[in-house]
Amino acid sequence: MTATLDHKVDHRPDRPAGRRPHGFYGSSNGKKAVMAVTGAVLVLFLVGHMLGNLKVFLGADSFNHYAEWLRTVGEPALPHRTLLTIVEIVLTLAVVLHMWSAVSLARRAAKARPVKYAARVKPQAGGYATRTMRYGGVIVLLFVIWHLLDLTFGVVNPEGGSATPYDRVVADFAPGRWWVTVFYLVALVMVGLHLRHGLWSALQTLGLAHRYRALKAASTVVSVVLVAGFVAVPVTVMIGVVK
Repeated sequence: MTATLDHKVDHRPDRPAGRRPHGFYGSSNGKKAVMAVTGAVLVLFLVGHMLGNLKVFLGADSFNHYAEWLRTVGEPALPHRTLLTIVEIVLTLAVVLHMWSAVSLARRAAKARPVKYAARVKPQAGGYATRTMRYGGVIVLLFVIWHLLDLTFGVVNPEGGSATPYDRVVADFAPGRWWVTVFYLVALVMVGLHLRHGLWSALQTLGLAHRYRALKAASTVVSVVLVAGFVAVPVTVMIGVVK
């Protein structure tokens, strides 16, 4: 028995002490790739969500019909709310993987540089968006939670969950609730800053950093367009254009 055990031990593969095997995701490049892919999924969702929101300018019937379509698409072949449920699951996984990759990369960077530099070096990406990326992500997450409770489930909406989607939007951003509009505007600006830096980081991960100016401009344009599209709804409701 002893000889057999010794024989097994002698044939175990050599491995440096303290090191654990890991796959592609365990590497920094793998985590950056996951962040890039999940970020792309979230950007595509933002584009679709913004276009859907803009239907509010076509009137209550058009907006409510769109909201109902999201819940009934595929019927009767598919159960009610199938597509929306799939989208929600994909988005949840994308957010979790995106955040986990970001936290893992931040911890790895901190361990690799345990001693702070005597003089602070400005990062290459620079700017306010870079310095607030971590805290901006937290603000965006809190905004998403509030947004779901407000306009999706109606828990904190004045009209409640039984009202039509159009009525909830109008009631939410009414002039008397200006503070809600301000909160949305601040949160959306943070979304834009986070998106701008995220797009640029993703392009760097794909090895396109040599086109610095063009890609930086493209990231800025995409972020500005998306933020403007989202901001248009609460602002126009607050000033009475949409009512």
